[in-house]
Amino acid sequence: MELISKIRSHLQAIKNKKVSLEELEAIAQPCTYEEFSRTVLELETAGILQMVQRSGRTIKPPFLAYQYSVQKNHVMQDTHKDIHRANLQLHPVINLDAYYSLKASIWEKDRPFIERIDAYLKKNMLPSTPAPEPERSFELVADEKWITEKQGKELLTRIGLWDKLLILPVDDPLMFAVNPYGLAGAVHKHLIVENKTTYQALLQVLPDVPFATLIFGGGYRVTKSIELLPMQLPLRDAAHTFYYFGDIDKEGIHIWHLLNERILALFGQPANLTLPFYRACLSRKSSSGKENQRESEQALQAFLSHFTEEERMIINRSLAAGGYFPQEILSTHELCTIWRHTAWMT
Repeated sequence: MELISKIRSHLQAIKNKKVSLEELEAIAQPCTYEEFSRTVLELETAGILQMVQRSGRTIKPPFLAYQYSVQKNHVMQDTHKDIHRANLQLHPVINLDAYYSLKASIWEKDRPFIERIDAYLKKNMLPSTPAPEPERSFELVADEKWITEKQGKELLTRIGLWDKLLILPVDDPLMFAVNPYGLAGAVHKHLIVENKTTYQALLQVLPDVPFATLIFGGGYRVTKSIELLPMQLPLRDAAHTFYYFGDIDKEGIHIWHLLNERILALFGQPANLTLPFYRACLSRKSSSGKENQRESEQALQAFLSHFTEEERMIINRSLAAGGYFPQEILSTHELCTIWRHTAWMT
């Protein structure tokens, strides 16, 4: 960063109205004293730094003040002029208006990346085909992690380009096993289970049930990765039915609720609760240890609506006491028996 921009950014960010020569010199390192003194005098001339009279000046030319008063209104005026000049030179699709209301330090930090994006646009124009985040990130600033890990998305949103660069998010893949015998029907059934232990247990009987896939949800991850199902299982003109089995605790209920909303939006079908599994869990004694989970009242009421009054009482009593029914409360044999012998209807 240019020295004068570096010092201006520091002056705009500090809360104090005064700054010492020693502090300025520390910020300027490792430049030469000649360059530093020239920059300070330039800021004096611009009215950004004003000498504090009682502190005096150095006895060595060019006689810098030992302490300065920072005129922050001048700092912002200078920054705004800089933004305006840049706006006239950059590609017209880049919008810098947001920076007029932000700290100068943000503008100085973002500017090198904006200049790279400007060079890309002047050479290539806006892209006409989508590209994954790492690929587009490397095209723009020669850093494949800039968008996802270094606040690149925030910058692109600030300058009005995020929706124009056709950037595809790269999500965790949907993890599932396929049952080729379950692909023959007109409607493809999918069982989503929250935990790895349950997934492993049910995997062994997948060929024996009328399901196309067994999907490992992995907690909240599946609420995003489920949208990849059509790409990972490209079945032409396919109709889908989804079933879900998770822990009966506040978090497990919230995961199902979010997933249900997502599946409804994507496929026009709900994520049906696998009531035979849940009812088998409710027949056992609940475990304790989930006192600190946060509850979503909307999710809980939607979940409870699928159960009988007696079952709702059991669930409410358990949750109120910090209890829960984990999927693992059922043995592998019980899980496989239920999956095999239930008539799975929507």
